[in-house]
Formats: sequence, C-alpha cells, structure tokens
Amino acid sequence: MSAPNELEFIAHKWFEAFNEHDLEKLLSLYHDNAMHYSPKLKIRQPATGGLIKGKEALRVWWQDSFERYPHLQYILHTLTANQDRVFMEYLRQVPNEEDLLVGEVLEIKDGIITSSRVYHG
Repeated sequence: MSAPNELEFIAHKWFEAFNEHDLEKLLSLYHDNAMHYSPKLKIRQPATGGLIKGKEALRVWWQDSFERYPHLQYILHTLTANQDRVFMEYLRQVPNEEDLLVGEVLEIKDGIITSSRVYHG
C-alpha cells in the first residue's frame, strides 16, 4: 500500500513523460508485466480485445501513438489517489481533432504501475 501523495507524484511523472513523448521515461513507470486496457486499442488492434500485456506491447502501442500524433498532449483536470489507485481525468488534445475527455485508472504497487485502464466515449 502506498501513500496517496506518492501515487499522485507517480501520476504527475506519467503526465510529464507522456506530454514530452518520452517513451523510456513513461515505460520506466510501469512493471515489466503491466497490463493496459484502452478502447482505442480495441479499434486499432482488434485482436487484443483492447488489452495488452507487458512493457514491449506498451512500447509498440505508445511509439505508434507518438508517431501518428506528434503534437498529442494531455491536459490534467482531476487526479484522485487512494491506497493503490489513481483516477485521472484529462483532455486529450490533438491538432485538428475535437478534444476528448478521458478517464484513466492507474493501479500502483510498490511505487510502480501494474495496470492502467482508459475510459472514454
């Protein structure tokens, strides 16, 4: 179990790495066997059912995102942490696309993200 402040710190590092498109910094926040679920994965990689596992799958997914959307940014709205989870609500901004409100939950154990789940319409 982690303190909420520690979890918030990790979440802020996540936003920093994502908005810098720093893939290595972002991956360093995740466990080697981390799982990630996203509705966009379901669309772009239907065989996954929206769920990928492991850092290498995360690397491929986010590298593709960063290449397709070189100006992608996330603008934090709310962040709520408890013993082992962080709920984040943010705007996904891509030039020439409508902003998308996103909810995401990070599950964190021993200071490292073990899973993440994205929610949006």
